[in-house]
Order: sequence, then structure tokens, then C-alpha cells
Amino acid sequence: MAKLRVGVLISGRGSNLKALLDTCLTPGFPAEIVAVISNRPDAIGLKYAQAMGVPAIGLDHKAYDSREAFDDSLHEALRIAGVEFICLAGYMRLLTPGLIGRWADRIINIHPSLLPAFRGLRAHEQALAAGVKLAGCTVHIVRPEVDSGPIIAQAAVPVLDGDDAESLAARVLEAEHKIYPLALKLIAEQRVRIVGDKAFIDGVVDDETAAAQLISPAR
Repeated sequence: MAKLRVGVLISGRGSNLKALLDTCLTPGFPAEIVAVISNRPDAIGLKYAQAMGVPAIGLDHKAYDSREAFDDSLHEALRIAGVEFICLAGYMRLLTPGLIGRWADRIINIHPSLLPAFRGLRAHEQALAAGVKLAGCTVHIVRPEVDSGPIIAQAAVPVLDGDDAESLAARVLEAEHKIYPLALKLIAEQRVRIVGDKAFIDGVVDDETAAAQLISPAR
């Protein structure tokens, strides 16, 4: 079976991009990253992609008159690169409904909370303010509403006494680097079925890497 051709959208350093790129290079992984695109031409993640031999494209959103015009250009760049599926990895722009419609059920995002809790920005601060004992991250299909859509996988980490936003974010990020490649693998293996607002996984996920059971050790 041919590998799924993936485009990754970033805005900054590309921490999750690196995790995805490294995993895609492992033998037998069913997806390959064929383009990395950033709305910020100076994004550090573009340099990492280039170093890994992956085409890296900077599209400055400031050069466009509207979000729609920018997303039209983004769509064209993805099409030219032969992208079949999109991963958002620290992409700090809201996609227009038009672009999401063109790529219906073919865009995933990773958010640093256990959705539907703590949507939007400053998710770690929200979690600490709420006093929850578990935080985490979620990979989901993108819908026009921010941080919504069918949930593919989630990973939980403990919230420790004395945590601040920075320490919690670091713990969650470790889980993100595991769960995002796992979710992409499940999709590339055609094991994810989207039915309405829910995602179903066909087959059994190995307990060692199962996102729903992934709990980072306390430190």
C-alpha cells in the first residue's frame, strides 16, 4: 500500500513536526511528509524540514488581503505538493471554513488539553486554575469551530503539586510527541472511521502506545 502523503502546517519551532518527521522516517511507517508549510517564512521548523530533505515553504500571511486569499494560496501549495492529508503542528492561524470544507475529514490537530475541556489559548493555565488532577492532549479532526471535531486519541498526564504552566506544558509536550505520530499511523493504516462527530478505531491498539491509556510517570 502506498504511503499517505502528508503536509504539515507550522508557525514556529516545529516541536511536533520534528516528532512526526522522525517517526515517518522509521522503516515501515505508513505515511510520509512531502511538504512543510509555515505562515511565517522565518519559522525555525522550516529549517529543520529542509535539513531533513523535506520541501519547506514559507507563505507570509501578511502579504494577503484576507484570510480567504491566504488559504486559497495555501490550498494551491498543498495541491502542487501532492498532499493527501494535513497535520497542524503549532499552526497559529484559524483555517477558514472554505479550506476546511475542501479538506473535509483530512485535517488533524493536536491540542494541549483533554478536549472538550480547556479549548483555545492558554490551556495549561486554564487546567491549573480549574484544579484538575489530570491534564493532557488530544488529536482531533478539524472542524470550523475552534478545537472541536471527532477525537482520534488522547493522552493523560498527572498535574503535580507545585506545577506551573511551564512545567505542566513540558510534561504534556512529551505526551504530544508520542500521541501525534500514533494518531497519524492509525489514519494512514485506514483504521479511523469518522461517523458524524465521532471517530472510531478499527482493531486493537497496542497497550504500550495506546493514546487513551498513555499516562506519563510523575516526576
